[in-house]
Amino acid sequence: MLCRLGGRCRRALPVLQPGAWGPQFAPVPTCGAKPSALPVWAVASVSAVNPGGPGGWYEALATSAPVQGAEEMLLAAHGVTGLPWWGSILFTTVALRGAVTLPLAAYQHYILAKVENLQPEIQNIAQHLNHEVAVRAKQLGWSKRVARFTYLKNMQRLVSDLYVRDNCHPFKATVLVWIQLPMWIFMSVALRNFSTGATHSEGFSVQEQLATGGVLWFPDLTALDSTWILPICIGAINLVIVEIVALQKVGMSRFQTGVTYFVRGISVLMIPIAATVPSSLVLYWLCSSFMGLSQNLLLRSPRFRQFCRIPLTKGDSDTPYKDLFAAFYTKYISRK
Repeated sequence: MLCRLGGRCRRALPVLQPGAWGPQFAPVPTCGAKPSALPVWAVASVSAVNPGGPGGWYEALATSAPVQGAEEMLLAAHGVTGLPWWGSILFTTVALRGAVTLPLAAYQHYILAKVENLQPEIQNIAQHLNHEVAVRAKQLGWSKRVARFTYLKNMQRLVSDLYVRDNCHPFKATVLVWIQLPMWIFMSVALRNFSTGATHSEGFSVQEQLATGGVLWFPDLTALDSTWILPICIGAINLVIVEIVALQKVGMSRFQTGVTYFVRGISVLMIPIAATVPSSLVLYWLCSSFMGLSQNLLLRSPRFRQFCRIPLTKGDSDTPYKDLFAAFYTKYISRK
């Protein structure tokens, strides 16, 4: 079905019907464009989803103000730089990572370093408080439950006072997640809108540009990466990030070990997911993951940490990269 919009011929995208989860593909456009290589579920326009149905929440997200802001930012970057779309996506990702997430990551390390430096004082307070509570419990005949409750209540208050004194409450270290994750979602949905023509920002012309705006083995950014090279690279880089974080921690608790295995599983799961979405999204995810790896390594540099005024901690090393390589070699190569 064809419709007229601003003098352009635009095809109406199909609505996904029940039972259409097989390897079905979108119909061939009749405006001279080449056939879409995306599955129907990956290209269905959000405007075709019933607002009251299961896709209502996604329609609301795809047309929300933050997503439209991400679309406008991508269009502005593309217009200002004059780069092809693959370069515009890469430029925007690097710019966002460098201007937003890197400062927040440095602030996160700053807070965590101050919290770590408080641990000896916290342990000293815990010892004295435990002794005082034991004495009072013996004098007043408290039960073990009452004594434990009194200890925990006072310990929580004293530790909170330390966090206020040094302005380093651990919750502040989570600000990176609350900014980075929504930004990643909004950018991903914006690129999905561009790739499927579901955007309200000159969607059809942008979709045409993306179809020829790729490079190397993925010249069409609206199509899947049939070689799986980009998805596999995403999974590999994410796994490297997970292993770098895991190697930094010594004597992980059972919970931390479980979280590490969970994140490893998510990293592997991202490979088949990335193989079923337009290459524009996969390119953004790959650039974002690569910047995350670079950011992780940069924040280990003693000079950079000093530049960001991150306090020295007991666990800091003058040769972090050498130590990281040695730990990796010992764990994965030299073990018998």
